[in-house]
Amino acid sequence: MEAPFWKTKTLEAMSPTEWESLCDGCGKCCLSKLEDEDTGEIYWTSVGCRLFDAESCRCSDYANRLRRVPDCIGLTPQNVRTISWLPSTCAYRLVAEGEDLYWWHRLVSGSAETVHEAGISMRGRVSANETEMADPEDYFDHMLDDEP
Repeated sequence: MEAPFWKTKTLEAMSPTEWESLCDGCGKCCLSKLEDEDTGEIYWTSVGCRLFDAESCRCSDYANRLRRVPDCIGLTPQNVRTISWLPSTCAYRLVAEGEDLYWWHRLVSGSAETVHEAGISMRGRVSANETEMADPEDYFDHMLDDEP
């Protein structure tokens, strides 16, 4: 049996379809994060992006997200190696670091639901949408103690 592509290919060598299939659908990328200007420390919130569908844990306009949301960051093989806030469970980060995917990843389990069943996704855990945040200070009410 042939090894799965994420074990044999670099991120740069993956086809667009393979690259997109690495996303586990957890939704953590789509949460607002706060950065301490002095220390660079990242603080997670439970506030979803304006395009985040909290039920499906997917972007509601993925094709146009970078145009519609100015601070949305499109992941690339180059930047996944440098983005400090990528979740520790993120498949892009894991593969970039030479690690394997977790059992609940859809490419391993065969089901897009296992990320939710394992409690890894943000389904049911988003407390607000960024469109509800009138002031930057409003995000403090939604800060998490740790990475979700």
